[in-house]
Amino acid sequence: MKLKYLFTSLILALGITTSAQAAENYAFDIKGQHAFIQFKIKHLGYSWVIGNFNTFTGSYTYDEAHPANNSVTTEIDVASIDTNHAERDKHLRSADFFDVSHYPKATFTSTSFEDKGNGSAVLKGKFTLRGITKEIAFDVNQVGAGKDPWGSFRRGFSGSTTLHLSDYNMVKAGMLGAAAENVELFFSIEGVRQ
Repeated sequence: MKLKYLFTSLILALGITTSAQAAENYAFDIKGQHAFIQFKIKHLGYSWVIGNFNTFTGSYTYDEAHPANNSVTTEIDVASIDTNHAERDKHLRSADFFDVSHYPKATFTSTSFEDKGNGSAVLKGKFTLRGITKEIAFDVNQVGAGKDPWGSFRRGFSGSTTLHLSDYNMVKAGMLGAAAENVELFFSIEGVRQ
């Protein structure tokens, strides 16, 4: 009886260890510049303004066997906004828009990951901008995974969502026209397994 109990305990312990090892931790490849957070917004309804946030950090956990365990955290330096126009970027950093002197960081912390199959998923989480936190959802696709030429293992994802400027009290956004209420946010993240 003791032998049976010991054998069962050993099997359970191995199962727990295997499950724990299935989760992989990744850091955004910021140094190699293989991670991007970009956006586009309509200007007066006539054209698109396209920009980046050039400085951010992040990490994620990926568990292929148990997708519900997948999680992401990101912190964005909002002052790093770059639309390829210095005066516009200065205005976007002002209190009219991002108010970076009071709210220098934007953050995203995931709350759920729903696997839709074929590498697609819905990633939900809490996004904080200008001190206001809203639940948002990204449509996500896994781009690929594998070893790189330098001996590391990489896994990449892309995703998009639509934000509404009025949700974050960007009071001057109306000067860009009604079409500027919606901002399309896109990310492409390559992570290096730690």
